[in-house]
Amino acid sequence: QVQLVESGGGLVQAGGSLRLSCAASGFTFSTHAMSWYRQAPGKERELVAVTTSAGGSTNLADSVKGRFTISRDNAKNTVYLQMNSLKPEDTAVYYCHTSYLWHQYWGQGTQVTVSS
Repeated sequence: QVQLVESGGGLVQAGGSLRLSCAASGFTFSTHAMSWYRQAPGKERELVAVTTSAGGSTNLADSVKGRFTISRDNAKNTVYLQMNSLKPEDTAVYYCHTSYLWHQYWGQGTQVTVSS
């Protein structure tokens, strides 16, 4: 059974930092790409960052380039999202995501709130 469990969200002032973690289980983590998405109130869910299985290649949304970093530790079955220089518009629920055996899997989400 695939499980994705996010942690690390919270309330932070603009300009601050947070590090999100997503602990994965139920599949071979090291052979699957992992992604972070976010969904702000009244908006569609959007892709924030993605990393390949070995972590050698990453891609970030233009809105977070230069501020966010995605990384993974395959020994710990965990993917991270380091968020620096946070802005109020980064406020959203952040979700961990993977695709396994043609199914999409999501975590429960973690709330990030950035105050101005």
